[in-house]
Amino acid sequence: MAEKPQPVKVLYCPICSLPAEYCEFGPDFEKCKPWLINNAPELYPHLLKEADEKEAEKVSEQLQSVGISSGADGAASSAQPGDTSSSKQEEVKRLPGGKIKKKEKQEVVIEKVVRNRRKCITIVKGLDLFGIKLSDASKKLGKKFATGASVVKGPTDKEQIDVQGDIAYDIVEFITETWPAVPETAIFFIEDGKKVAAA
Repeated sequence: MAEKPQPVKVLYCPICSLPAEYCEFGPDFEKCKPWLINNAPELYPHLLKEADEKEAEKVSEQLQSVGISSGADGAASSAQPGDTSSSKQEEVKRLPGGKIKKKEKQEVVIEKVVRNRRKCITIVKGLDLFGIKLSDASKKLGKKFATGASVVKGPTDKEQIDVQGDIAYDIVEFITETWPAVPETAIFFIEDGKKVAAA
Protein backbone atom coordinates (compact mmCIF):
# COMPACT_ATOMS: atom_id res chain seq x y z
CA MET A 1 0.00 0.00 0.00
CA ALA A 2 1.13 3.49 -0.84
CA GLU A 3 1.53 6.00 1.93
CA LYS A 4 -0.93 8.81 2.23
CA PRO A 5 0.56 12.12 1.08
CA GLN A 6 1.04 14.50 3.97
CA PRO A 7 -0.11 18.10 3.67
CA VAL A 8 2.62 20.63 3.15
CA LYS A 9 3.00 23.16 5.94
CA VAL A 10 3.39 26.62 4.51
CA LEU A 11 5.01 29.39 6.52
CA TYR A 12 3.04 32.61 6.07
CA CYS A 13 4.46 36.07 6.71
CA PRO A 14 2.35 37.93 9.31
CA ILE A 15 3.24 41.30 7.74
CA CYS A 16 2.22 40.83 4.10
CA SER A 17 0.20 37.59 4.57
CA LEU A 18 2.00 35.89 1.67
CA PRO A 19 3.97 32.65 1.90
CA ALA A 20 7.52 33.42 3.03
CA GLU A 21 8.94 32.42 -0.39
CA TYR A 22 6.90 35.16 -2.05
CA CYS A 23 7.51 38.04 0.40
CA GLU A 24 10.00 39.64 -2.00
CA PHE A 25 7.18 40.10 -4.52
CA GLY A 26 4.84 41.61 -1.92
CA PRO A 27 4.01 45.28 -1.43
CA ASP A 28 6.28 45.92 1.56
CA PHE A 29 9.32 43.63 1.40
CA GLU A 30 11.40 46.08 3.48
CA LYS A 31 9.02 45.60 6.42
CA CYS A 32 9.13 41.81 5.99
CA LYS A 33 12.95 41.57 6.06
CA PRO A 34 13.41 41.52 9.87
CA TRP A 35 10.75 38.82 10.25
CA LEU A 36 12.28 36.76 7.43
CA ILE A 37 15.78 36.98 8.95
CA ASN A 38 14.46 35.63 12.26
CA ASN A 39 11.95 33.03 11.02
CA ALA A 40 13.03 31.93 7.51
CA PRO A 41 16.77 32.60 7.07
CA GLU A 42 17.23 29.59 4.76
CA LEU A 43 14.91 31.13 2.15
CA TYR A 44 16.82 34.41 1.90
CA PRO A 45 20.50 33.84 2.76
CA HIS A 46 21.48 37.16 1.14
CA LEU A 47 19.41 38.99 3.76
CA LEU A 48 21.64 37.55 6.47
CA LYS A 49 24.73 38.82 4.64
CA GLU A 50 23.19 42.27 4.25
CA ALA A 51 22.24 42.38 7.93
CA ASP A 52 25.77 41.32 8.95
CA GLU A 53 27.31 43.97 6.66
CA LYS A 54 25.02 46.68 8.09
CA GLU A 55 25.94 45.68 11.64
CA ALA A 56 29.64 45.75 10.73
CA GLU A 57 29.23 49.22 9.19
CA LYS A 58 27.42 50.48 12.31
CA VAL A 59 30.18 49.15 14.56
CA SER A 60 32.92 50.69 12.40
CA GLU A 61 31.08 54.05 12.35
CA GLN A 62 30.75 53.95 16.14
CA LEU A 63 34.45 53.15 16.48
CA GLN A 64 35.39 55.99 14.14
CA SER A 65 33.15 58.45 15.98
CA VAL A 66 34.88 57.51 19.24
CA GLY A 67 38.27 57.87 17.55
CA ILE A 68 39.34 54.24 17.40
CA SER A 69 40.44 53.12 13.96
CA SER A 70 39.74 49.64 12.67
CA GLY A 71 43.34 49.23 11.43
CA ALA A 72 46.04 47.53 13.51
CA ASP A 73 48.78 50.11 12.83
CA GLY A 74 47.87 52.26 15.81
CA ALA A 75 47.61 55.98 16.42
CA ALA A 76 50.28 56.99 13.88
CA SER A 77 48.30 55.71 10.90
CA SER A 78 44.91 56.79 12.25
CA ALA A 79 45.76 60.49 11.95
CA GLN A 80 46.26 60.39 8.15
CA PRO A 81 43.05 58.52 7.23
CA GLY A 82 41.11 60.84 9.54
CA ASP A 83 42.30 63.84 7.54
CA THR A 84 41.32 62.33 4.19
CA SER A 85 37.93 61.19 5.46
CA SER A 86 37.10 64.70 6.71
CA SER A 87 37.96 66.15 3.29
CA LYS A 88 35.81 63.49 1.61
CA GLN A 89 32.93 64.35 3.92
CA GLU A 90 33.17 67.97 2.80
CA GLU A 91 32.99 66.97 -0.89
CA VAL A 92 30.06 64.54 -0.53
CA LYS A 93 26.81 65.86 0.92
CA ARG A 94 24.41 63.36 2.42
CA LEU A 95 20.67 63.81 2.14
CA PRO A 96 18.18 62.43 4.68
CA GLY A 97 17.93 58.67 4.30
CA GLY A 98 21.64 58.30 3.59
CA LYS A 99 21.45 59.22 -0.09
CA ILE A 100 24.50 60.95 -1.47
CA LYS A 101 23.97 64.25 -3.25
CA LYS A 102 26.19 64.55 -6.28
CA LYS A 103 27.51 67.91 -7.38
CA GLU A 104 25.90 68.97 -10.62
CA LYS A 105 28.23 69.24 -13.57
CA GLN A 106 28.36 72.68 -15.08
CA GLU A 107 27.11 71.97 -18.56
CA VAL A 108 24.52 73.34 -20.94
CA VAL A 109 22.38 70.72 -22.67
CA ILE A 110 20.54 71.63 -25.88
CA GLU A 111 17.79 69.34 -27.11
CA LYS A 112 15.47 69.59 -30.11
CA VAL A 113 11.95 68.21 -29.60
CA VAL A 114 9.63 67.81 -32.60
CA ARG A 115 5.90 68.28 -32.08
CA ASN A 116 2.99 68.19 -34.55
CA ARG A 117 5.26 66.75 -37.27
CA ARG A 118 6.65 70.09 -38.49
CA LYS A 119 6.94 72.30 -35.43
CA CYS A 120 9.89 71.92 -33.12
CA ILE A 121 11.12 73.37 -29.85
CA THR A 122 14.74 73.83 -28.79
CA ILE A 123 15.20 73.19 -25.07
CA VAL A 124 18.17 74.77 -23.28
CA LYS A 125 19.04 73.32 -19.85
CA GLY A 126 21.81 74.24 -17.43
CA LEU A 127 22.40 77.94 -18.08
CA ASP A 128 21.48 78.65 -14.45
CA LEU A 129 24.49 76.58 -13.28
CA PHE A 130 26.75 79.29 -14.71
CA GLY A 131 24.97 82.04 -12.75
CA ILE A 132 22.84 83.26 -15.65
CA LYS A 133 19.29 84.40 -14.94
CA LEU A 134 17.01 82.29 -17.08
CA SER A 135 14.41 85.04 -17.50
CA ASP A 136 17.03 87.41 -18.93
CA ALA A 137 18.45 84.65 -21.12
CA SER A 138 15.03 83.77 -22.53
CA LYS A 139 14.41 87.43 -23.44
CA LYS A 140 17.76 87.67 -25.22
CA LEU A 141 17.18 84.40 -27.08
CA GLY A 142 13.69 85.52 -28.13
CA LYS A 143 15.03 88.84 -29.47
CA LYS A 144 18.04 87.32 -31.24
CA PHE A 145 16.11 84.57 -33.06
CA ALA A 146 12.78 86.44 -33.37
CA THR A 147 10.85 83.61 -31.74
CA GLY A 148 8.96 82.91 -28.57
CA ALA A 149 11.13 81.88 -25.65
CA SER A 150 9.98 81.07 -22.14
CA VAL A 151 11.25 79.67 -18.86
CA VAL A 152 9.50 76.38 -18.07
CA LYS A 153 9.87 73.74 -15.38
CA GLY A 154 11.16 70.54 -16.93
CA PRO A 155 10.28 66.96 -16.04
CA THR A 156 12.84 66.97 -13.19
CA ASP A 157 11.37 70.17 -11.68
CA LYS A 158 14.39 72.14 -12.87
CA GLU A 159 13.84 75.28 -14.89
CA GLN A 160 14.77 75.27 -18.55
CA ILE A 161 14.29 77.57 -21.52
CA ASP A 162 11.96 76.53 -24.34
CA VAL A 163 12.65 78.36 -27.62
CA GLN A 164 10.30 77.90 -30.55
CA GLY A 165 11.99 76.73 -33.73
CA ASP A 166 15.03 74.70 -34.70
CA ILE A 167 17.91 76.90 -33.61
CA ALA A 168 20.01 74.18 -31.97
CA TYR A 169 23.21 74.79 -33.94
CA ASP A 170 22.93 78.59 -34.12
CA ILE A 171 22.39 78.87 -30.38
CA VAL A 172 25.88 77.59 -29.44
CA GLU A 173 27.65 80.56 -30.97
CA PHE A 174 25.14 82.97 -29.43
CA ILE A 175 25.57 81.49 -25.94
CA THR A 176 29.38 81.61 -26.05
CA GLU A 177 29.39 85.21 -27.35
CA THR A 178 26.72 86.55 -24.99
CA TRP A 179 27.92 84.78 -21.85
CA PRO A 180 31.71 84.26 -21.86
CA ALA A 181 31.45 82.31 -18.58
CA VAL A 182 30.01 79.41 -20.60
CA PRO A 183 32.82 77.63 -22.49
CA GLU A 184 32.00 75.85 -25.73
CA THR A 185 33.35 72.61 -24.23
CA ALA A 186 30.53 72.69 -21.64
CA ILE A 187 27.78 72.74 -24.28
CA PHE A 188 26.23 69.43 -25.35
CA PHE A 189 23.52 68.34 -27.76
CA ILE A 190 21.14 65.44 -27.23
CA GLU A 191 20.83 63.59 -30.53
CA ASP A 192 19.00 60.26 -30.76
CA GLY A 193 19.08 59.96 -26.96
CA LYS A 194 22.89 60.37 -26.80
CA LYS A 195 24.82 63.34 -25.43
CA VAL A 196 27.17 64.77 -28.05
CA ALA A 197 29.68 67.56 -27.44
CA ALA A 198 29.06 70.77 -29.39
CA ALA A 199 32.76 71.55 -29.82
